[in-house]
Amino acid sequence: MLFGQSVFQSVLTRLKQEHGEDEAEEAGAGFRIKGLGMGFVAPTDDGPAVTATGTEAYFAFLPDVAEIELEREPPEPEPEEPPPAPVIPAHLLRLTIEEIAAELAITAADTEATLAEKRRHFAKANHPDGVAPEFRENANTRMKTANFLIDTAIKGLFWR
Repeated sequence: MLFGQSVFQSVLTRLKQEHGEDEAEEAGAGFRIKGLGMGFVAPTDDGPAVTATGTEAYFAFLPDVAEIELEREPPEPEPEEPPPAPVIPAHLLRLTIEEIAAELAITAADTEATLAEKRRHFAKANHPDGVAPEFRENANTRMKTANFLIDTAIKGLFWR
C-alpha cells in the first residue's frame, strides 16, 4: 500500500500500471473510448439519415410544428346563477360548554373505552376537516370543548 492511499486506491494504481504497459505496446498512441462507434442515433429506412448527436439528433426526429395538432377542450360554460351559499348546520351553532356536555352525555358510569367511543362519534359529526371552510371556526371550538370535557372525565377516572 502506498503512503496516503487506501487499499482500494493502491489496487487501482497497480492495475493501471499493469494494464497501461500492455495497452501502450498494442494500441500505440491516441485515446479512444470503446463502445458505440456510430453515436446514439443510427440511420433508419423511414426517416432521414441523421448523424447528429445530442440535441441535434433529438430535434431531427421531431415532426414539424405545423404537423402537430393541438387538442383544445371547449371552454366551460359560465354558470348562469352563482351557487347558493352553504347553510350552517344547527349543531354547529351550539358552542357553550353546557350544550356540548349535554350532547356528549358524560356520566359517572362511563369508562375510558366509552369515553373514547363518545369522542370518535362526536368528531365524526363535528371535526373541522369535515365541514365547509366557512364553518370551521365553530367546528374547531366545539371539538376543543368536547376534547376538554372528555379529557377531564378520563382524568377523573384515575382520581376516584
